[in-house]
Amino acid sequence: MEQTAALTPRPAPGAIEFNQGKIARDMLIRRIGKIGLAFNPIFAYFFLWAPILLLVLFSFNDSRTVATWRGFTLQWYANVFNNVVGTEARFSTNLMLQSFGNSIVVGIVATILATTIGTMVALSLARGNFPGKRLLDGLLFLPVVIPEITQGISLLIFFNVVLDFVNQTFGTTAQLGFGSIIIGHVAFNVSYVAIVVRARLSDMNPKLEEAARDLGANEWRTFWRVTFPLIVPGVIAGSLLAFTLSLDDFVITFFVSGVGTTTLPVFVYGLLKLSVTPEINAISTLILLLSTLLIGTAMLLLGRDAVKL
Repeated sequence: MEQTAALTPRPAPGAIEFNQGKIARDMLIRRIGKIGLAFNPIFAYFFLWAPILLLVLFSFNDSRTVATWRGFTLQWYANVFNNVVGTEARFSTNLMLQSFGNSIVVGIVATILATTIGTMVALSLARGNFPGKRLLDGLLFLPVVIPEITQGISLLIFFNVVLDFVNQTFGTTAQLGFGSIIIGHVAFNVSYVAIVVRARLSDMNPKLEEAARDLGANEWRTFWRVTFPLIVPGVIAGSLLAFTLSLDDFVITFFVSGVGTTTLPVFVYGLLKLSVTPEINAISTLILLLSTLLIGTAMLLLGRDAVKL
């Protein structure tokens, strides 16, 4: 026994002893964690996109129910453009196209205004130094984080107060319409444009503007000759994002719209009051396709590297 104990190696003084069982358990947990991290985005995107993919899929289903798949058809898309929705119910394709035209007009005007204001706000925050800058920086994110229902109600109250004051003061009959919709869309789109353009400005080397001013260019010429050409991709991306958000908006438009100012999302909501038909899936798929193209274009423009020295 004494001879066996003598032959057994003893750890040197100060040596670190490892628990092989604990190490094996830790490595197993690490492998499981890696697998979980790998599948986590898959599950996240599945739950995010599965309802949308089902909507697109069943817009081509040769059946009026979503319970069974009976084959591929383009009938529902043909019905949309032939004044047919439902088995017997009819609706006006012209009214749908008019609503789509209203959405395009509102989106274009709101995008132009929001892009102009948002770009100026982004420039002032990125290059300016003035009192209240931190407050403006914080307020910039409010339209992004607060719920749309809150924005819609607040805008409705604001327009009611303003229109009542104007009508009583000047004896007019002003009411909600395209003007209120456009102002409402600009109110929340300015923040998105400013955030995108500001991100582009943060990637641009400010030494380019300093060099232009050192060579005698004033602020106006420096902006048009140096700054603006470099931030054009960000401005275009912000405008496409603003146009997409304006085109898809329902909640704020529903609150601030008036008679004869129906946009396409509000028109689709009106159809949903009766029943959910395959034609509505087709209309929603067309809206989704247009929105995806615009967002994809914006992402491609945002993906370009800013010019750096």
